[in-house]
Amino acid sequence: MRRLLLLRHAKTERPEPGERDRDRKLTKRGRADAPALGAYMAHHGLVPDLAIVSPAKRAQETWELVSSEFAKTPKVVNDERVYNANPKELVELIGETRSARSLLVVGHNPGLHDLAVRLIASGDVEARERIAEGLPTSGLVIIDLPFEDWSKLHANGGRLERFVSPRLIAAATD
Repeated sequence: MRRLLLLRHAKTERPEPGERDRDRKLTKRGRADAPALGAYMAHHGLVPDLAIVSPAKRAQETWELVSSEFAKTPKVVNDERVYNANPKELVELIGETRSARSLLVVGHNPGLHDLAVRLIASGDVEARERIAEGLPTSGLVIIDLPFEDWSKLHANGGRLERFVSPRLIAAATD
């Protein structure tokens, strides 16, 4: 069994004139949401063995804030291919993973959202419907996969274990 965690970067500021998209930074809300999500992950035993992170500033900041909540920081690989990746490219990238039982990809929409929708075949219906509507900033999708080799990743091959976001976490604690 393998576990794939897909995390969209936290809330980001709008681009300044002439600013490169990959240089956009997190907003105040994004800087608050990311560690809250990291604390949730740590509390629920959702710390990955390996994280593959987009080189975009917003993804890097998100990872730094999320992982700061973990007792032990997982191995991290910064991979250019995550930035602007489509689902097919993400599947190829994930398929190269060898040792990790639990893998986190920190990246961007629409690629992460489209990948989640493509991979999930079963799981909580209500959560699946929320994901179908979109993957919000700081949204975390956890998919369990019934195989031992990442190269076997394929459409409709996973079960949604859970879907969380800072907003859903806050609503559950109210």
